[in-house]
Amino acid sequence: MSKRLVVVAGNIGAGKTSLTERIGARLGWRTDYESVADNPYLPDFYADMRSWSFHLQIYFLGHRAEQYLRAAADPRSAILDRSIYEDAYIFARALHHMGNLAERDYLAYRKLFDLVVGNLPPPNLLVYLRCPVDVLMERIRRRARNIETGISADYLTLLDTFYDEWLRSFDLCPVLTIRTDDLDYVHQSEALDTVVERIQAKLGGKEEIVFGSE
Repeated sequence: MSKRLVVVAGNIGAGKTSLTERIGARLGWRTDYESVADNPYLPDFYADMRSWSFHLQIYFLGHRAEQYLRAAADPRSAILDRSIYEDAYIFARALHHMGNLAERDYLAYRKLFDLVVGNLPPPNLLVYLRCPVDVLMERIRRRARNIETGISADYLTLLDTFYDEWLRSFDLCPVLTIRTDDLDYVHQSEALDTVVERIQAKLGGKEEIVFGSE
């Protein structure tokens, strides 16, 4: 298989990092991850979302664009934990919807986002990890990150709604949707085999593929 660029999308706690790690290790692909521990804005953002939302979104846009360009220049195939597209269509939209990102700042961010993304090559595949909100809440509780203590089921449900709307019109590359609540690729090697096989088989396809229980 020639070089491929795969991006992983999904709600908070859906299993993006775990999948990225395992696919990278199994296939020998380059991996890049969302900036959490080394993000200079996250602590301020969670303390005062209204004051720091714009700063955080600008940081993420630059961080992910840099990741994307490095991956595109690398001769190896790559898989990225969280797509650059989710920043605008899911998280910035949610911050604006909740009143934490002013209209002026939101429009300025979206203009910059469109300019940046318009100059990036499209990925070869988007893997969307889908999971019920109650399972996401339990996973977030178990991993016990201090910065995630304020995440509510209502917020995750809002994000889910925005994911559904975004993916209905997403056409930059094929989409592979995986239900992660009943396909345990972390603890079951057979489940990981299934995911790897589907990714390899469907790269280059145009239809949306869904597997796992609905």
